[in-house]
Amino acid sequence: MTVSRRGLLAATAAVPGLMRVQDAQAQGIAPRRGGTLTTMLTPEPPVLQIGVNNQGPTLVIASKMFQSLLSFTPALEPIPVLAKSWTISPDGKEYVFTLQEGVKFHDGQPMTAEDVIFSIMKFHTELAPRARAVFALIESATAPDPLTVRIVLKQPFQPFLLMFDASACAIVPKHLFDGQDYRTAPAVQRPVGTGPFRFAEWQRGNFVRLERFADYWKPGQPYLDAIIYRVVPDSQSRRLAIETGQAQLTQANDIEPFDVPALRAKPNLEVNVKGWEYFSPVSWIELNHRVKPLDDMRVRQAISMAIDRNFIAQRLWFGVGKPATNPVASTTRFHDAGAKVAAYDVRAANALLDAAGHKANAQGVRFTLKHLVLPYGEIWSRLGEYLKQAFRQVGIALELESTDAGSWARRVGAWEYETTINFVYQFGDPTLGVERTYVSTNIQKVTFTNTGGYSNPKVDELFATARGSADPKDRQAAFSAVQKILCEEVPQIWLMEMAFPTIHDKKLRNVITTGLGVHTSFDDVFLTA
Repeated sequence: MTVSRRGLLAATAAVPGLMRVQDAQAQGIAPRRGGTLTTMLTPEPPVLQIGVNNQGPTLVIASKMFQSLLSFTPALEPIPVLAKSWTISPDGKEYVFTLQEGVKFHDGQPMTAEDVIFSIMKFHTELAPRARAVFALIESATAPDPLTVRIVLKQPFQPFLLMFDASACAIVPKHLFDGQDYRTAPAVQRPVGTGPFRFAEWQRGNFVRLERFADYWKPGQPYLDAIIYRVVPDSQSRRLAIETGQAQLTQANDIEPFDVPALRAKPNLEVNVKGWEYFSPVSWIELNHRVKPLDDMRVRQAISMAIDRNFIAQRLWFGVGKPATNPVASTTRFHDAGAKVAAYDVRAANALLDAAGHKANAQGVRFTLKHLVLPYGEIWSRLGEYLKQAFRQVGIALELESTDAGSWARRVGAWEYETTINFVYQFGDPTLGVERTYVSTNIQKVTFTNTGGYSNPKVDELFATARGSADPKDRQAAFSAVQKILCEEVPQIWLMEMAFPTIHDKKLRNVITTGLGVHTSFDDVFLTA
């Protein structure tokens, strides 16, 4: 199978709802060179080096400085970036990438196949658990010439290409990292990538400034002179900044969902919830199965039926996102629309709890659970208050606990919780982003693993079958079967398919052009006069 740059760009242009530079020109909107984009960042990340830190704020900024071989459309079709073309052998084990010519790092050194191989086989393999698990399947990675990378897998791995987005596998300069501690190398503090913008300045607690890279490999791009990310901790200050034009862009969790309706009404602003198709985060009530009675499937089923997901989506999130029906998001490959959790039904939930032997006391309380509120903004506190009311309808007393982001991550990773809220990225394929939460081999004292402690040998077997198969039909069969089991056993209580709003001034063009939204290079973003 051979994939060409021309064919993929044609496919991208046909995706509804996307406007690339070519489309803007066709509409009489000529890309304008110049201007500074002011946006915001919350919370402030510790470093800006992808791999060393993979939190959301780092990915938003660093994706302007770093690139990978590919990007992806909303339908998760690959788009050429640093790889201008590639071939995949019929047995699905050999991948040969032809690299773009004339690509330079921000320090002026040329990017070659050796940098790509180093980034894959050493840098990300050592730093990132997700990359390590996938890249461990590589039997060999060689450079027949400076612009060719040949990778041979030990066995076929159907979602392999999905690992080559900048958020998962940024290409880093070998000459600045090889032989050093990757976490403490000088380049971590002053990142050096191949992207259209280079690191300029970081005033901690105030702003990060990126400037145009003059030797960027795409002629005439980027269009913007600079991007400034201002650190604004207060959500209402962020809302005021976008309303008044002090900032031209907000992204991710910058704006609380309950503020979105008012911003939709502003004639100078555009609100877009697309651009999360690659990540497709699903939020859930995380249950610690070591805490009784959460080890009882009937109790978990009852809790799930006591939750009105439509209320959460419409009254708390104001339509930003939609109710989750199972652990695989509808925008992730191999989602099975036929696998669904039981519908909202308080009466049936009470009956299940009665059958499970949890009788209510004189105060109408069957048992008490503690809930560790997710400390990522006011919306999660409001969700906690709703859950407290919903649980009370079925005789469960929910006690809310507050903490900071660092303590939350430590406690979840140490299994020191009863219930909390969690969400993780799915990365386009259940093997990459869903499996890790449910397989027993991933029960670890590490945040974003199977911290709940759920275990089912059949689920393990089905995920392993899907991981090892090269046939999409076989993978779909395995994933469909596992989704049906999980919907019956409800190891976690899935709530929302999340889609964070991207809000920008209408003078800012080409903001959302791929399935990665604001996590792209912005080399074709421009400001109209």
